[in-house]
Amino acid sequence: MDVILSSFEIFLRWDVWVAILIGSVGGVIIGAIPGVGPAVAIAILLPATYSMDPIIGITVLLGIYGSAMYGGAIPAILINTPGTPVNALTTYDGYSMTKDNKARRAITLAYWSSFTGGIFSIIALIFMTSLIAKVAPLFGSRDILMAALLGLVLVVISHRKQTVIAGMLVFFGMFISTVGMESVKYTKRFTFDQSWLLSGFDLITVLLGLFAVSQALILLTGNDKKVPMPSLKGGKHEGFFGFIKYKTVAIISSCMGVIMGIIPGVGEFLAQFFSYNIARGISKKPERFGKGAPEGIIAAEAANNAVPAAAMIPLLALGIPGEALTAMMLSVFYVHSIIPGPDLFENHIDFVYGLYESLFIINIIVMIFLLVATKSLLRIIQIPQRFLGITILGLSFVGVYTLRNSFVDCIMCAFFGIFGYVLKKLDLPIVPIILGMVLGTIMEQKFRASQARIDNLFNYIDRPISGTIFAIIVIALSIHFWVVWRQYKKKETN
Repeated sequence: MDVILSSFEIFLRWDVWVAILIGSVGGVIIGAIPGVGPAVAIAILLPATYSMDPIIGITVLLGIYGSAMYGGAIPAILINTPGTPVNALTTYDGYSMTKDNKARRAITLAYWSSFTGGIFSIIALIFMTSLIAKVAPLFGSRDILMAALLGLVLVVISHRKQTVIAGMLVFFGMFISTVGMESVKYTKRFTFDQSWLLSGFDLITVLLGLFAVSQALILLTGNDKKVPMPSLKGGKHEGFFGFIKYKTVAIISSCMGVIMGIIPGVGEFLAQFFSYNIARGISKKPERFGKGAPEGIIAAEAANNAVPAAAMIPLLALGIPGEALTAMMLSVFYVHSIIPGPDLFENHIDFVYGLYESLFIINIIVMIFLLVATKSLLRIIQIPQRFLGITILGLSFVGVYTLRNSFVDCIMCAFFGIFGYVLKKLDLPIVPIILGMVLGTIMEQKFRASQARIDNLFNYIDRPISGTIFAIIVIALSIHFWVVWRQYKKKETN
């Protein structure tokens, strides 16, 4: 109880409240602008958060991460253009309801579903993180090595029909994380006698290039389309009672979002896909899905918004990020010498509880803001794409330069921006590169630490935890190859 009360003292600070407001309101605005998304915003803001107090920096980033999906539902429902990529499924039933003059009802359903998913996942975060943190001291170097390997395997196999290219990009990320002067024996690796490669590829430089600069290039090379101003008819609370009617769908979808958020490399897309199909399966009128079914909006939005807090569970408990955005946040922890894992709950427990409380407040503020300011947010949809592109490009290079005052970093950022642009144009994934960099570094560190206790390869999996994780890897790969084989045989038969 004393720890909880001491964590509340954080909220007596004005700068914490400013961080909460910027994260929550700013995230909604970013989400409502088609073509930007939370990854771009977080990548741009990341260098600035390094100079902030850790609770403030993490709160801003988490606020943007979680609240962007709230805002992304607005253009998805009103103009059939998802504000963030993960709001794509919301367009199926949301825009259909708009065409039937039920836009206000659809938006209200999306808001309350998002709020339910967000609060549900925060509760799961509180209970599950504490539970895993109690088990985490049992994890040795070999166990964490296997856990990181499991994360990489799941990242690869979650990219259905793109597993080969995802695997190649993961290894590319692992490779570029080894470039430069390694920290143990100060050996030069893959520098080719080039002094500018001695410091390696900075994670933030790569992030800004792959996410922000590439998106800026896509916006700049696209066409500005005049978006008509949509209208909202009806009361602000229209649709709330419809949400209550389908509360079972909201709870099931929130559970699915939590489960998928915990599993590395899965995230919002699979969460909403499974939730949507479950909702359609239990519906009395499944034929309405895709034509304006309220359950479709509820399933997609509740699942989406349950993922962000759930994705923090493996990050806080084990120090292993599950996707690109939590990988970005991990760097903020490291900069302030706060190492996620068991020590976090022993040495910084007030910080952890402050984080939990911030997440609750962020969701409440977002909900109030949306109910009051939805009509004002409609103007954001009309911002020209090329203006957004040049703004993102400028902010990206300013952020990169301020990291180390280096033009070399700017050149690297531009290179990865062009590379990311090509990947996006080819509809290829970017996330495996980032997770390859982060998890590859963790694997190398734990591999080195475990060498003193290794006599043969079997020693890596002769511990109960590492052996169990290895068994999960084998099962996951077996299921994946079985599914691929079935699809191949089915095509051959046809």
